[in-house]
Amino acid sequence: MPSDPPLFRRVPPMHALAAFEAAARLGGFAPAADELCVTPSAVSHRIRQLERQLDMQLFERTPTGVKLTTSGRMYLARVREAFVSLARPGDGSPARARLRVSIPPTFARQLFMPRLPAYLATRPDLDLEVHVTNSLAAAHDEPVDVSIIWSDGANLSGVAHRLFDEAIGPLAAPGMVAEWGLGEAADLAKAPLLRTPLLPWAPWFQAAGLNLPEPDRGASFNDLGMLLEAASVGLGVALCSRRLAAQWIEAGRLVPISDVTAVPPHSYYVTCDSARMARPEVLEFVDWLREEFAS
Repeated sequence: MPSDPPLFRRVPPMHALAAFEAAARLGGFAPAADELCVTPSAVSHRIRQLERQLDMQLFERTPTGVKLTTSGRMYLARVREAFVSLARPGDGSPARARLRVSIPPTFARQLFMPRLPAYLATRPDLDLEVHVTNSLAAAHDEPVDVSIIWSDGANLSGVAHRLFDEAIGPLAAPGMVAEWGLGEAADLAKAPLLRTPLLPWAPWFQAAGLNLPEPDRGASFNDLGMLLEAASVGLGVALCSRRLAAQWIEAGRLVPISDVTAVPPHSYYVTCDSARMARPEVLEFVDWLREEFAS
């Protein structure tokens, strides 16, 4: 009976793996070629060689560039893990990874923490360090590997992915709804409206067909969780997404005033420096976030 070929003959060539990792990290064959000091055609040839050996498509080729396939993303994580393992001296102790993440407070409490235990159960080797930061602050006192930020997406650097689409609408405490007679969108013209620099009222006013100016008086909050708390104790009407407000709505502390919703100018993005995506734990964490909120 013929024996299996030696393991080294089944492992793809290092130059092909390096070309694949560089092209995935840098977002194209040309920048990968510059980094590897070869031509773009050489990078393309090496990746096609790798795809033939693996019998899978790693990239989608389009007129505007290349994009990793689902199989490509999965294989990239394995390649990076192997590179990190080869670069680490073997001291006999199990390898641990450290991941530093920056997250806005309300997102952290309402959306991130409920999902975190299941994720960490799959990564007992990961030391996660979470920094809670103000949604309006783009800079961090200490460098982080991954940031979740509230942004319009216009000036994000590195790798950035929008996590989900937002739909915002007005919410108020049941007692306030009854007291002020808030039964439809037009009733908000007579109610006290809570403000936040994170979510202007103008997009919702337009969607509801209301010719009202942006509120310039009343309480204002730079945190969406505080905004929702203020609304739940009857300080005014809050404008927020039902996804973030789910805990308040399910507890009966807030109720939607209108079925009309609007798309806000900002949304949550997961961002990362391109170079940090070379680390398997970073790539895996970003992919996990995207999959968690895909629905």
